[in-house]
Amino acid sequence: MAIAPWQTLDFSAFLDPFLFLAQIDSDKNVSERLLTDLSLRKLLRAALTIAIAYGSFFAIQTATTWISERVARRFRLMIKQALPFWKALILVLTLADLFNIFLNLSEANLLALTGTIAVALGFAFKDYASSVIAGIIALFEAPYRMGDRIQMEDHYGEVVGYGLRGIQIQTPDDNVVTIPHNKTWTEAVSNANTGNLEAQVATTFYFAHDADADKIISILYQAAYSSKYTQLKLPIVVVMDEQFWGTQFKLRSYPMDARDEFIYKTDLIRRAKQAFRRYELPYPLASRMADVEQDGVPMTDAPPPLDGM
Repeated sequence: MAIAPWQTLDFSAFLDPFLFLAQIDSDKNVSERLLTDLSLRKLLRAALTIAIAYGSFFAIQTATTWISERVARRFRLMIKQALPFWKALILVLTLADLFNIFLNLSEANLLALTGTIAVALGFAFKDYASSVIAGIIALFEAPYRMGDRIQMEDHYGEVVGYGLRGIQIQTPDDNVVTIPHNKTWTEAVSNANTGNLEAQVATTFYFAHDADADKIISILYQAAYSSKYTQLKLPIVVVMDEQFWGTQFKLRSYPMDARDEFIYKTDLIRRAKQAFRRYELPYPLASRMADVEQDGVPMTDAPPPLDGM
């Protein structure tokens, strides 16, 4: 079968300049298709949306704190733990309204915008994006929640703030420490109460080897059961550990509110020491607590009780 001469011609060389011009025109019109026309009305509406969002954040934070401190104690953490959800909802609604004001959100434009944002966040805001993603994941995995008492790195305290980038914990010294969410990728998180109102408190006592162990255990149980802070529905346990310098006793019990941790521990120590003094129970000698070696390991972290206490 004969082949027409025009069928053997390659038209790509002729079409390349036109395709190149069409691509330039497409790139120049991307922003025109994606962005809407700016006007004073739209700018005022956007400013009003942002102002409402900030006001809502403040109102919800204030209302949550006020309500949680006035309801029954068992509902306090339940109310505080809802705060991150409401903040996330306000943020999503605010962003959706701003996108609707300034962008033509067709299916093609939405796909292009998503890709652009992903690339921008990936290169320019890598650490921030990592913290945001970790915060979203933390909402579902819940390694910490509002009101939890956590230990992360060298910081210990109660979670009092849950933001988009990180959390705020209030330390026993009344300092507020901000920790990015992405620390959960690499750091261990120790949670004392995991959403519960109570958290175990371990109170340690030290005695000489010849001290009456049964009497000490009895005193520690009485101190825990008689304290007004003790949650009697949860177990109270005394454990012993024998050391070269003496005997360590550890009282494990729960206060009714985890926020009373240090007041509770002080109350237990005060009650126990009154009884220890009455029965003249011997403490380890300070000379035994000095820097010594046991099996070749320096014991520099030994507790320092006083002689004859």
